Amino acid sequence: MVSGKKGFIITEMILGLLAAVLAVSMLLGKGEQKRNKVSVILQNADDSRWASAKYGLKTAGEDFGVEVTIVNMESGSTAKKQRQMIETELKNGADALIVQPAAGAKAESAVTQVRKNIPIMLLESISSKDSEKKEWAVTEPDNYEMGQNLAKELLKDYNENLQGKRIGILAETMDMETIRRRDEGFRDAIKEANGEIIWSVAGSFTEASGTLTSWPKVDIVIALDDRSVKTAGRYAAGNQLWGAVVYGIGHSTEAVYYLDTRNVECLIVPDEFDAGYQSLKEVAQALEKFWPEMKSRNIAHTVLRRDCLFTKESQKILFTMSQ
Repeated sequence: MVSGKKGFIITEMILGLLAAVLAVSMLLGKGEQKRNKVSVILQNADDSRWASAKYGLKTAGEDFGVEVTIVNMESGSTAKKQRQMIETELKNGADALIVQPAAGAKAESAVTQVRKNIPIMLLESISSKDSEKKEWAVTEPDNYEMGQNLAKELLKDYNENLQGKRIGILAETMDMETIRRRDEGFRDAIKEANGEIIWSVAGSFTEASGTLTSWPKVDIVIALDDRSVKTAGRYAAGNQLWGAVVYGIGHSTEAVYYLDTRNVECLIVPDEFDAGYQSLKEVAQALEKFWPEMKSRNIAHTVLRRDCLFTKESQKILFTMSQ
């Protein structure tokens, strides 16, 4: 009887010890649990146009327990340079990538091989050298629709008739799918309005790269990206834009500043905070799956005019830009 009790006690002690070891092991394991690392490659990452997107990335990183690293890529970098940067991030331990593709048809080559190994999300549609485009996971607004809505705001101000109005279209580059789609949407929407597009140019138009005023005089300037909005706004503020009215697509505090000072008439603003948040959310969820599967995410855009800058919705947008 005594020996039976001793055996029972010893068994209980062993089970208790095993339970304690298991508990300690679980606690240690939890403490040492590896956080997934996601590298985000952006052109001119320190530019104010990325403020909202980076705030969204940071917020999602905190929500999903992901370590986010922002990597700067110089504007105009080639696909080859981007591929080298991607390889460097992989060597540094990145588990997934969020990438703004380089401009040009060769951009696809920079990410094609990587896609086979880790989750990769694009922040803009990619230019494909193939006539039939490959399916990529992309987080972006409907760029064609933004171009159309920009045209609708213009037509609203001119009673649907642009007869006799000379239009200039400005973009940082026409070598990106996002800009081409915005341009296409705008042109399709004004076909029946009798306006005349005098020129369509791409460039930064800094002092080193030439002046915008070397082009023929126009009545309306359409700026298809944030940098172009800032360029047109700067020229308008300096009375160097022939008195032309500026309409554009932008998402930085500077773009809104030119709207507030009446140097830009109307802005179409994509929700870049949501772009950053949703792209990282999709990547984080993919990393938790045995077979990672990435899906595209569509984000909204908003029309901003000076007289609505202090509405609740506008203030939310402006808050994310200033983070």
